[in-house]
Amino acid sequence: MRMITAIIKPFKLDDVREALTDVGINGMTVEEVKGFGRQKGHTELYRGAEYVIDFVPKLKLQLAVRTDQVDDAISAITRAANTGKIGDGKIFVTDLEQVIRVRTGEQGTDAL
Repeated sequence: MRMITAIIKPFKLDDVREALTDVGINGMTVEEVKGFGRQKGHTELYRGAEYVIDFVPKLKLQLAVRTDQVDDAISAITRAANTGKIGDGKIFVTDLEQVIRVRTGEQGTDAL
């Protein structure tokens, strides 16, 4: 099993969710986060004063998937989140040692 963590632009959430559903992945956790990479923030104007926004709003998605679903999930996220512009995001894949469904006690891939 693997944990996929993806950082994407907020307006791409519906596209990514739909793309993941199309490849058979239905569950995910979504968090609103802020950060920057090469994008390095931007400047905005508020009541005539210019100020720097260092951290850009993003969404962090977490998906627990079977090992055989990893490539499909990565392809779906990459395809759906891509705008071709800086700041489209990143995808991290880590090993997932154990999963337990709280309600039933199922473990491993049965709990996914």
